[in-house]
Amino acid sequence: MLTLRTLIGGNDVVVAPGAFNGLMAMLAKAAGFRALYLSGGSLGWLKGVTEATIALPDMTDAAVEIRTVCDLPLILDAAGGFGDPVHMHRTIAMAEAVGFAAIEIEDQVLPKRMGHHVGEDRTIPQEMMVAKLTEAVAARTNPDFVIIARTDASRSHGLDEALRRGEAYRRAGADVIFVAYTTKAETFRTIGQHLGGPLMAFAPHAGLDALPIPMPELVTIGYRLLAAPQIPLLVLHKAMRQFYTSYVRGGPDPLVGADSTAEYTAVQETVGLPRLLDIERRTMGGR
Repeated sequence: MLTLRTLIGGNDVVVAPGAFNGLMAMLAKAAGFRALYLSGGSLGWLKGVTEATIALPDMTDAAVEIRTVCDLPLILDAAGGFGDPVHMHRTIAMAEAVGFAAIEIEDQVLPKRMGHHVGEDRTIPQEMMVAKLTEAVAARTNPDFVIIARTDASRSHGLDEALRRGEAYRRAGADVIFVAYTTKAETFRTIGQHLGGPLMAFAPHAGLDALPIPMPELVTIGYRLLAAPQIPLLVLHKAMRQFYTSYVRGGPDPLVGADSTAEYTAVQETVGLPRLLDIERRTMGGR
């Protein structure tokens, strides 16, 4: 299995969909993805709270579950790094210990504010973020571990400020720069021109065909990583909402239908039940 550092060092864009548990990770790998993204925002919604109340152990627990059954490189969305510069040493150590391939640290204030989810960003001073990144780099023990610096300044302070921060974060040692909340083709090109690669962005909800610039051009301007953190959560939420609404009224699930046999068999295949049964029968017999 190629490391994430090797993948982003290539000549194409790595797409990392959100995965929050073992089953989702296995399905993503089976579909052909080469990396995964553990989103704090989506995990917060999945737990019935918000990202503002998610802690580092919530993320590492999910990572252990995922890494137990799937060897794809896993990216940690660490929000503001779960602390000040001094805390980056424990954050990086825990991220490496549970097998994350990368960490994404953003320049939002801590504790995370609820308003972030509705576009009310509160960024920390650039100097504080640079200090966090400097300590994150110093704390790293695995040379393949990738440090992604994300700035949310474009939404609150404009693109020029975001670019200034991106340059400073690159100088601080970040491997990948992520200028968040960019959707227009010219903005992508401006970021690539000013910051160079490797760069990261969020994939559009409407699918990769809805990218504002063709994938080959994204590569030429420095983009190497696209994350799709929220779409799997929305799919899950809609599917479960439809099921509960339909079933309480006496009807079958609108997706699975009245006969769930085929889908239950598919679940068994995804998690490898036939292989496990073979081991059990060989080693335990009729006992």
